[in-house]
Amino acid sequence: MSLAPTQLAQETPRAAHAPASWEQARAALGPVRGSERGGRAPIKRLVVAGVRRTCDVLVAGVLLVVLAPLLAVLALAIRLDSPGPALFRQRRVGRGQREFTLCKFRTMDADADAARHREYVQTLIGDARASERGHLYKLSVDDRVTRVGRRLRAWSLDELPQLFNVLRGEMALVGPRPVIPYEVACYPDAYLARFAVKPGLTGLWQVSGRNERTYDEMVRFDVEYAAADSLLLDLRILVRTVPVVLGRRGVA
Repeated sequence: MSLAPTQLAQETPRAAHAPASWEQARAALGPVRGSERGGRAPIKRLVVAGVRRTCDVLVAGVLLVVLAPLLAVLALAIRLDSPGPALFRQRRVGRGQREFTLCKFRTMDADADAARHREYVQTLIGDARASERGHLYKLSVDDRVTRVGRRLRAWSLDELPQLFNVLRGEMALVGPRPVIPYEVACYPDAYLARFAVKPGLTGLWQVSGRNERTYDEMVRFDVEYAAADSLLLDLRILVRTVPVVLGRRGVA
């Protein structure tokens, strides 16, 4: 089943600085021609995969070395702010719907109950409540987040430990958002195309409004990225990630 724009829920109002529509947000990255996955020769696909993996390993390795002092300081701040480990580990679904353990800095109380988020997400994408799919992805108010956690989220610093996932080959620098298994359990068939590629540390959704986008818009960005399979698109996304993070756009 293909994922066409008409199959998705209508958009909701968003902040003034967010792109006005999915089409405008996608167009901001420029055209990606002749890059449909199905039309590419097997050898070319292998070359692209090899180049992408080499870049992932080199960049992630260098960043982990350079950022090691910062990672240590952040880990200490988390431990001093609230009881519990500095790292948060959670099962996520990656390429081919294979599960892996994602690493992040902990931004919530160690005993935070996931039931609240699970129910919210299931409301967004569950077939029985399809009319709710136009709502924003993240909870706008979440009292489970710690003081340090809010600052980490504001600057996307909680994502840095995912560089280890990139080194292990479970993630890439660029790709769809790594989703939680209970989200996938509610997915319609059209959403599954996003699992054709590895999830990423950043991606098309992250540089196109992030948490100001609806769940359906997020999936549409992910499917668009998976279909493009373009190194040029990867580069454009990486370049746009820096100002998005520094400008704290779409932070929730």
